[in-house]
Amino acid sequence: MKNTLKKAGFFGLMILFVSITSMGCRKKKDTIAAITVKNSAGAVVPGANVRLFPVPTPPGNGTLLWEFETTTNASGIATFNFNEVYQLGQAGVVVANIEAVYAGNTGTGVIKVDQETTSVATVFI
Repeated sequence: MKNTLKKAGFFGLMILFVSITSMGCRKKKDTIAAITVKNSAGAVVPGANVRLFPVPTPPGNGTLLWEFETTTNASGIATFNFNEVYQLGQAGVVVANIEAVYAGNTGTGVIKVDQETTSVATVFI
C-alpha cells in the first residue's frame, strides 16, 4: 500500500511539474517588415533592391549592428524577418531606415517594426 501511494504521489508530482512548466512557455510569433516599392505613377516595382538598416546609423566608420537586404517580389513587396533581432519580453523592436533602388532611381523612408506582427511601409522611387 505504501509503495502504491509513493508511486501515485510521484506520478502526480510529475504531472504537476510538466503542466506548470508548459503553461509558462509561449511560442514567439513572427516579427515581419513588409516594404512595398512603387514608382511615381503609383505602380508597384518588382525587382527593386531594398535595404533596411538601423536608425540612427553609427557615426563615421561604425559597423551596423544589423542590416537586411532583398529584392521586391512580383507584387513589389520586400519582406524582412526580424525574429533574430526581437526577443520575447522586449518592448518594441526597431525603427529602421529604408532605401529602395531600381534602374538608377532611389527612394527612402522609415519604418517602425513592432513585435510579433507585420509592419508595413511604402516607398516611392
